[in-house]
Amino acid sequence: MQGMAHKFTVSYVEDARTVLRNHKRMAEKALLQVRDEELGVALDEESNSIAVLMRHLAGNLKSRWTDFLTTDGEKPDRRRDSEFESGPVNRSELMAQWEEGWSRLFETLDGLSDKQLSAAVTIRGEAHSAMQAINRTVAHTALHVGQMVMLAKHFRSSEWKTLSVARGKSEEYNARMMRGAK
Repeated sequence: MQGMAHKFTVSYVEDARTVLRNHKRMAEKALLQVRDEELGVALDEESNSIAVLMRHLAGNLKSRWTDFLTTDGEKPDRRRDSEFESGPVNRSELMAQWEEGWSRLFETLDGLSDKQLSAAVTIRGEAHSAMQAINRTVAHTALHVGQMVMLAKHFRSSEWKTLSVARGKSEEYNARMMRGAK
C-alpha cells in the first residue's frame, strides 16, 4: 500500500502512530473526492454519512486522548449521541473538528513512550492498559475510515481515483517495487 512505513521499528508507539497517520491520510484522500453535498448523505436510515463518521471519530479521539493517562476516556462533556445526528454540513467546520480530534491523539502519542504501555487507563469506567487503548483506537479508526472510503468510492463510482494499487495493476506494481528494492 502506498504511504505505509518502510522503516523497521521495534517501538509499538511509533508503529501505532504511523498506522494511525496512514488511516487519517487515507480518509483525507477519499474526502478530496467527495462533493460537499455528499458529505451528509447516508445510504439509508440506518447508515452513517461521511459527516457523521467524521464527527464521531473526532469526538471519540478528543475524548479518549485528552488527559489520556489521568482521566476516564469518556469525558463528561462529550455528547456522543449528537455525533450521530444528521443535519447541515459545513466542510470547513467538519474539518476543524476532525483536525482537533486527530491532533489530540497525535500530541498524546508523541509524548507517550513504550515504557508507559502497561500504564492503566480507564475507558467508560473499565481498566485497560495504554497498549489496549491504542489497539482499540487503531481498530476503531480503521473501521470508520473504511466506511468513509467505501462511501466516497460509492459516490464517485467510475470516476474514483484509487487510494492504493488499482485493480488489474498488482503485477505491474509488484514488478516496479521489486526493481526499486534492488
